[in-house]
Amino acid sequence: MKEENLQNPVDMFYTGEFEKQEQPYPGVQADMKPVPDCGEKSYVGHGRLEGRKALITGGDSGIGRAVAIAFAREGADIVVNYLESEQEDADSLKALLEAEGSTVHLIPGSLQDEQFCVRLVGQAVEKLGGLDLMALVAGRQHSVENIEDLTTEQFRETFEINVFSLFWLTKEALKHLPEGSSIVTTTSIQDYKPSPNLLDYASTKSAITAFTRALAKQVAKKGIRVNSVAPGPIWTPLQISGGQPQSKIPEFGHNTPMGRAGQPVELAGVYVFLASNESSYVTAEVYGVTGGNHTE
Repeated sequence: MKEENLQNPVDMFYTGEFEKQEQPYPGVQADMKPVPDCGEKSYVGHGRLEGRKALITGGDSGIGRAVAIAFAREGADIVVNYLESEQEDADSLKALLEAEGSTVHLIPGSLQDEQFCVRLVGQAVEKLGGLDLMALVAGRQHSVENIEDLTTEQFRETFEINVFSLFWLTKEALKHLPEGSSIVTTTSIQDYKPSPNLLDYASTKSAITAFTRALAKQVAKKGIRVNSVAPGPIWTPLQISGGQPQSKIPEFGHNTPMGRAGQPVELAGVYVFLASNESSYVTAEVYGVTGGNHTE
């Protein structure tokens, strides 16, 4: 490797303090300061997902957007799910990728609705002419300091979006997924090192890890692999739309060994690896992308 290709990961991305900023859930990435780096200018594809047909939830912004960019540039045709309030981010993603010759379909809707999840899979199959890859990234995170203030409504909503949707989407998708398909879920460092203000969110991430590992063992003989990615502190709209207290925003991610927050693009390659045939002997695994706060 040429020396000029080496980059120090500590200062490879933004290392300063973040400006305090707050948006209503789920947030619009285009309005963040700084705007998260999802690989719009940096991610380079190498044809590793050529001909694949992928459904990506939460694909308009943050980690999901980075996954969508990576999958498309690796050759996959993609369907992106998001909430209607995130249309601005979704439209910019579609414009970016279609200008490069990729096939991108946008399907807005709430993953809290079981019937929508069923329809989403059917529409993805119809638009793509099949389905062999799912990256389930969408999530709900809202900080609450005390359990006394954590409402049943929020607890239920967090589980519906983060956990129930995985069950609904996967159950329907298995009717269509052929041998060689991949499912990649999204857990979190919160499964392993839960923060006290993220009681409901951390609980869902533990459930996602268990769901992933059990499902992987169930469908292995069908030739379908299921793995998960566990992000650490990643700069996304999730953080500024209730996911973190405003007091923690400036120093967000600075408590990692690398001393900075991660950017969504730094997870893209892991999702691509788990989606591709390069990980043919990998299933029921969780890959941490945490800046050094290890998951075990």
